[in-house]
Amino acid sequence: MTQYLLALYRDYDVPIPPERSRQVWAGVNALGDRLADAGAFVFKGGMQGGAESATVVRQAGDDFVMTDGPYTETKEYLGGFWIINAADLDEALEWAKLAAVAEQRPIEVRPFFGGDLDDAIREDASGPK
Repeated sequence: MTQYLLALYRDYDVPIPPERSRQVWAGVNALGDRLADAGAFVFKGGMQGGAESATVVRQAGDDFVMTDGPYTETKEYLGGFWIINAADLDEALEWAKLAAVAEQRPIEVRPFFGGDLDDAIREDASGPK
């Protein structure tokens, strides 16, 4: 089994009406139950606050620079995520479809790297795919 990240993004400047919020939470809880029943659930989390709650840490020589705010300027920011186990990308995408319905927003699917240090070095050396 491979682990996949199902990431959801949201525009924190757009308020979510209470009724929609209730629908989303109901859908998220039902999906969580389905993932657990299928043995696919690993972990989920939601981000507290909007993009202003982010801090970026960068190394600058022997020192570090900390910047308030998100890594990039964009309209939508990471709002939460699921980490799931799936046999392959196709299965992860099926779960992502259910997550998109539950969350009422797009879901980004990314596999976790499953190799060792030598695999990572080879992948980094080969450049973008």
